[in-house]
Amino acid sequence: MSQVFQLLLENILAEREHFNHVWFASDQVTPPQFSYQVNFPRVELVISGEYPNLLENPDKSITESKLLAGDALYVPPNSWNKPNWDTDCSVLSLLFGKRQLGFSLVSKAKNQPGFYDVQKHSLQTRTGHAIDHILAALNTLAKEPVQTPMDGYLLHALLSYCQQMLTAPTAATRNRVEDLYQGICIYIQENFHRHITRESIAHRFNITPNHLSRLFRQQGHMRMADYITWVRIDRAKFMLKRYDFRLAEVATRCGFQDVNYFYRVFKSKTGMTPSEYRGSD
Repeated sequence: MSQVFQLLLENILAEREHFNHVWFASDQVTPPQFSYQVNFPRVELVISGEYPNLLENPDKSITESKLLAGDALYVPPNSWNKPNWDTDCSVLSLLFGKRQLGFSLVSKAKNQPGFYDVQKHSLQTRTGHAIDHILAALNTLAKEPVQTPMDGYLLHALLSYCQQMLTAPTAATRNRVEDLYQGICIYIQENFHRHITRESIAHRFNITPNHLSRLFRQQGHMRMADYITWVRIDRAKFMLKRYDFRLAEVATRCGFQDVNYFYRVFKSKTGMTPSEYRGSD
């Protein structure tokens, strides 16, 4: 699987010395419901077609921007974007988690309910290297009024480094079980706000539900359901402090369909009610 992403990055770096347009996501206004918002940086590269997204403008308005082939979107930690997938497009996403680098390629046909091609891969991140400094520079640049031409140079350097990690992985990254586990963790962190189950996640990664459960017990030393709950409660804590959402909306945005259940789980995990947590220092 890594060869697919290695070839994609090689082609992008060879053909696109300068990106047509580099977009930056932000988080100065309340994100629309079902936006993608996680606490690690992301890069989305449009391989083909048209990839419309709701994005925040510098004046804090929200409009739909049409990302085209050759465009890139950089999403700093806790910033958001909301794709409109009702188009013909292929998009390569890179996700820079604390311990893992995730790759995701999805292809969509207009007027079709699902994706016709989904490929995923992940490997352990080597911290303390150039990648940390490049991401920090991009996070800073996202807040600047003038971003070109530095945005293209930094993004090119970031993709080059990721391509090197694919072609010359460390011994630690060759553990396929660990890579699979980390890839599933990234998927959960991306989709915590959706209705995800053991069966749906196992199907997405082409493994059995029982294998998935064993994987979390062995690699994460916890049940998968507990990990999903931890991700959702962590995001709920962020939303309670960052936005003025009602508790029912926080619950919905974090994947809890019942606000009373959300209330009970939040209190059991934090020792405080959501309202008490919101008012705490």
